Amino acid sequence: MGVTVEDIEKYLSEVKEAVRNNRYRIDRNQNRQANVDLFLDYVIDENDAKGILLSLTAMDFSEILHNEHKGFEQELLYVFGRDVRLLERTGDTEKTVSLYIKFNKLGSCYVVVISFHEQRFPLSYCFK
Repeated sequence: MGVTVEDIEKYLSEVKEAVRNNRYRIDRNQNRQANVDLFLDYVIDENDAKGILLSLTAMDFSEILHNEHKGFEQELLYVFGRDVRLLERTGDTEKTVSLYIKFNKLGSCYVVVISFHEQRFPLSYCFK
């Protein structure tokens, strides 16, 4: 899928507008335990997460995936990675955490953040 920096910047602009207007959610259900674990393992709250989403740039972009869930195959999921400094919840150690962030911007300009957790494997970035 040929994608340019400009394509990602335009997409991110629309995503950030939705986030600024609180038209987004970070999935934290039984199927998204890794997302829940990030908030349990580190001192991070909803405002911090919002700030991280708003700080994403085209340089953080990794890939576009097709949604594999039945009935949603037409949806495109955008994957980003971002290194952030977070304080461990138990103890007093701050460390750099590489995040895996995957989301979908719905037609109504509502953003569903499907993944917001520590990377399980290193990402490759399109524009770095």
